[in-house]
Amino acid sequence: MRRFKLALFVIATAAALLPAQLQLQPRNGDAIYGLSTAQLARFEAGRTVFNTPLLVNQGLGPCFNQQSCGGCHGIPAIGGAGTIEVTRYGITGVGAIPFNPMASLGGSLLQEQSTNPACLETVPATATVVINRLTNSTFGMGLVQAIPDAVLLFNALNPPAGVSGIAHMVGAFEDPVGAPLHVGRFGWKAQVATALTFSADASLMEMGMTNRFLLTENAPNGNLVLLAQWDTVPDPEDGPDAQGFHRIDRMADFQRFSAAPPQTPRSGMAGEVLFNTIGCASCHVASFTSGTVAEAALSNITIRPYSDFLLHDMGSLGDGIVQGAGTEFEMRTPSLWGMRARPALLHDGRATGLDFGGNVDLAVQDHFGEAAASRAAWIALSQAQKDVLVNFLDSLGRAEFDYDGDNDADMVDWFYMRIGFTGPVGNLTPEDANSRCDVDQDGDLDIVDFINLQRAFTGQ
Repeated sequence: MRRFKLALFVIATAAALLPAQLQLQPRNGDAIYGLSTAQLARFEAGRTVFNTPLLVNQGLGPCFNQQSCGGCHGIPAIGGAGTIEVTRYGITGVGAIPFNPMASLGGSLLQEQSTNPACLETVPATATVVINRLTNSTFGMGLVQAIPDAVLLFNALNPPAGVSGIAHMVGAFEDPVGAPLHVGRFGWKAQVATALTFSADASLMEMGMTNRFLLTENAPNGNLVLLAQWDTVPDPEDGPDAQGFHRIDRMADFQRFSAAPPQTPRSGMAGEVLFNTIGCASCHVASFTSGTVAEAALSNITIRPYSDFLLHDMGSLGDGIVQGAGTEFEMRTPSLWGMRARPALLHDGRATGLDFGGNVDLAVQDHFGEAAASRAAWIALSQAQKDVLVNFLDSLGRAEFDYDGDNDADMVDWFYMRIGFTGPVGNLTPEDANSRCDVDQDGDLDIVDFINLQRAFTGQ
């Protein structure tokens, strides 16, 4: 501990002698850089509401899945993905008979908790498809929302060879009647286009809270008698706070103003070449630039989500559920930024139980439909090549100086990094583990990196 503190003192002393510091990447769960004071305050207030349990007298239930958004979205920080699975069910379509979401019996989403045992839902015995879904991350949601529809539509209309992405055109709750549809980009079926729509829909479906967009409460398995008995808060249950913001507005603010996950090292890694070569980038498109929107901090920003946000036919990897134009076999290309923090991969978490590289292998092995060629190319790689590609995927969402990958920079990281600070030798490559500390990307760990290490430790 004494040596650690002495090192920080030396770093702080040297800081005054060097040029302007670099800007560290925001960590997972941080706010976007460049927000105004008022916007940052809205982000902080939104994070609090996002993670605050909803109470029964505030509108929870009578059937629900979690009491707060943070209850599902928390890995590796508030707003992230989750290990909690939700259940969807329905009756598979046959011939001219379409998929039946069993809405009259509470489907297609099962609410697995209730404010009273009488309201506890079960999957109807007549359901022929029952699947689980993991919750997705909400990091960088405002930046993704700011990608112009025209860009996503262009990719859909001009696909790479062998794939055929479909833009899921959907409305937004906040739009006026008759407004043009948007390209959906959130949810496993790309069925949601905006953070506010997502917040309103999830508030009702996951917590049982009606709001200004969705005024009708979910009846437990469709039982209106039980609903009348146990739903005691007048609708809409969500309303304005002292500043005029509804709970769904606060939650949307947190998601809109959250930063995109970091990528370390910033310069990229050799595995991305393999990633592109075997065809992963045909759907997992590396980068987009947001359009010009009302908030300057969200405008004209390049992000690297590794998704095209389109629906693709995944064959047997499809979940059997229909949502809007998203069919049984189609799934939205999930963003890969931040996947390294997830202990389970794919929509149902089936790729789990191994280390990160092992889970990636399980996930790719289950890619079918339009992804079958990339699956075959992955299988044909040598283990050494797979390791290089996995190391690249592991960089998506890793914070700078986060040696052990737990989304912070602390003494444990320092223990591993300290031997790498040898001065301006210039022999580091992006494949070296210590490249996570080479913030200025000049091939060595020197006093400039030391100074930024201090800032990472102190959160400055």
